[in-house]
Amino acid sequence: MAQSVKLADEVMALVRREAELHSRSVAGQITHWLRIGRAIEQSGTYDHARVTAALEGRLDTTQLRAEEEAAWLDAFTRKMGQPSETEEAFHAGRQALGRGVGLDAGGNLVYAKDDAAA
Repeated sequence: MAQSVKLADEVMALVRREAELHSRSVAGQITHWLRIGRAIEQSGTYDHARVTAALEGRLDTTQLRAEEEAAWLDAFTRKMGQPSETEEAFHAGRQALGRGVGLDAGGNLVYAKDDAAA
């Protein structure tokens, strides 16, 4: 049975470009990449379990092979770019109190803006 999946606009742009380049449908391109990714994860030079262990802190990243390290770095960068629920709650609490909620590019404290006043 077919399933719907939401993908980011930039991912879909890549999929469409590659699909056109290789004369595949969008679904065919996604399926192709899925098969390649699965094959890599199951290959002898890439161990997904080791990457997961490194992300969980159970394996030192210096023990990863080059392919595993690249996958770990991508996943780690994505994960660090997303605030945790605890961080979200912390900043929401500060915002509710009118306190600083972060830093701007210059390192200056940014205060919550009152959307109701705008």
